[in-house]
Amino acid sequence: MRVIFMGTPDFSVPILDALAAKHDIVAVYSQPPRPAGRGKKDRPSPVHTRALALNLPVHTPVSLRSNSAASAFAAHNADIAVVVAYGLILPQNILSAPQHGCLNIHASLLPRWRGAAPIHRAILAGDAATGICIMQMEAGLDTGPVLLRSETAIGAEETTADLHDRLSKMGADLILQALDQFPTLTPEPQPEQGVTYATKIDKAEARIDWTQPATTIDRQIRGLSPFPGAWCDIAGERVKLLRSRLATGTGAPGQTLGGFTIACGTGAVEILQAQREGKRPADATDILRGFTIPATLS
Repeated sequence: MRVIFMGTPDFSVPILDALAAKHDIVAVYSQPPRPAGRGKKDRPSPVHTRALALNLPVHTPVSLRSNSAASAFAAHNADIAVVVAYGLILPQNILSAPQHGCLNIHASLLPRWRGAAPIHRAILAGDAATGICIMQMEAGLDTGPVLLRSETAIGAEETTADLHDRLSKMGADLILQALDQFPTLTPEPQPEQGVTYATKIDKAEARIDWTQPATTIDRQIRGLSPFPGAWCDIAGERVKLLRSRLATGTGAPGQTLGGFTIACGTGAVEILQAQREGKRPADATDILRGFTIPATLS
């Protein structure tokens, strides 16, 4: 197939690689370069960088709503467009330009967790499973009919970073399957019941409140890892907690129960990985070697 690929972050890169190995990528669309790093110089997106390495033509429009953008898009004469974490709203004239429309790779079991942060929200909510859906795009936010879906369990100690990488690989496999089977697939409308929305993560969600139940805090730590990173104050230092698991023991909220195990409103969590200010993430055993944890955390 002649494919237009539309994506921006790291999540999209393995999917671009898989498609480029089997199909004719006639154009890659990605978000424009943004200021990044200490020098705040414009940096191309991960998809942009990978597409250039694959010698694929890259387009980075600020918007797709102009007539000129729509004409340029249609001029690629694509059979289909594959969209994964692109970051721009696609108007109807873009959605209908390819012969077979636009397919979206969405990292949830639709209609649960439509929207921007489905991986984070699934872990934060304590979902037992998530997955990938291949959806025929329409004007609504993740409302289109589903062509294929694949489910996977969420591990008890899995972080958003872990699940992100697994779902990206699943998305690559499933979109290849969808394109191979496209003429025989029947789009299934999403049910009206069970719709939830995965709103963007707000940094205000990251501060840990040790009076909350251990299950809630454990999900917060894993769901916000690596970004923005759940954090607490330890001896006057803001420390990100990046990996955890539920632990035995009880005490006053914030009380340390030995090692890096902290009592919560009910139950306790054991911190497995953390990041001190100005330092790299480190296992709890390494952090404890040079850092005294006070008897109670605020």
